[in-house]
Amino acid sequence: MAEAPVRAGDATRDLAIRCAWLYHVEGLTQDGVARALRLSRAKVLRLLAAARDDGLVRIAIDAPAATRAALEARLVERFGLRAALVVAAADDRGEIAQRVGQAAGQLVARQLRDGASLGLGWGATLSAAATALGAAPAHRGLSVISLLGGLTRSGPVNPAAVARRVADALHGDCYQLTAPLVVASAATRAALWSEAGLRDLRERARRADVALVSCGDLAEAATLRQEGLVSRAELAGLRRAGAVGDVLCQFVDGAGRPVDHPLNRRTIAVPLADLHGVGTLVLASGGAAKAAALAAALAAVKVDVLVTDEAAARALTGA
Repeated sequence: MAEAPVRAGDATRDLAIRCAWLYHVEGLTQDGVARALRLSRAKVLRLLAAARDDGLVRIAIDAPAATRAALEARLVERFGLRAALVVAAADDRGEIAQRVGQAAGQLVARQLRDGASLGLGWGATLSAAATALGAAPAHRGLSVISLLGGLTRSGPVNPAAVARRVADALHGDCYQLTAPLVVASAATRAALWSEAGLRDLRERARRADVALVSCGDLAEAATLRQEGLVSRAELAGLRRAGAVGDVLCQFVDGAGRPVDHPLNRRTIAVPLADLHGVGTLVLASGGAAKAAALAAALAAVKVDVLVTDEAAARALTGA
């Protein structure tokens, strides 16, 4: 004989509440609720439906979170990504870097496994990511590879400092690109890359399981400018050459192509083409002002996962 439907006012109202509590609050599966209350699964389904129909359970969707989820889907479709993660926007450039970096660090931490290798870029966003990576679960045999040369002035955004902090937090080995980030000439750059140790690091970077990089724009507030690596005159020259931003301090135009500028011939960083061999490439950067640089970065390298904020996501998708 079929079981009677559950109706408002029935004696089974309390049972519907108990079902709803176990399912929605305690997190039991429908089968788990059925076992706990010694009911058939079909009965549990009817009780849960009745709880919704009678207003005992109200399901609300966080509108801002839903909006960001829609933006993530648009980004994945538009740029051919595996996944996208969009965080809430902020007005301050520093706060944007903190939010995006924290989210990127948490995401990358979930990708790590025993024996994994992690390539790291630099900048304010990745400095924030380093803090979140420090809370990653313990794994054995991790290695961290800095993808850029270093700065003579040590600071929290220095590529060497970011890589060292993450490696220490993960109890892993750290491989540093032991050369200045910007050298005097293309000849010096070529000579340094001929060194066996740097060639070995480059090969490690090519085989990294995960790489986390950011991108920069050509604003006065850009990390390159703030760290004194690029003069105001050089910024103007980069713009004249068609650059809209950089990935690993390699300047690209709106189509993601390297621009013809002396800085591109004097920078010591793992070439963008080498990133094609990385298992999962994560790009993290945010802010509407960085939309052009983000679009260029997405064209320059094969990004698997994009972590950004709502303002940049809207600009990238035209939403």
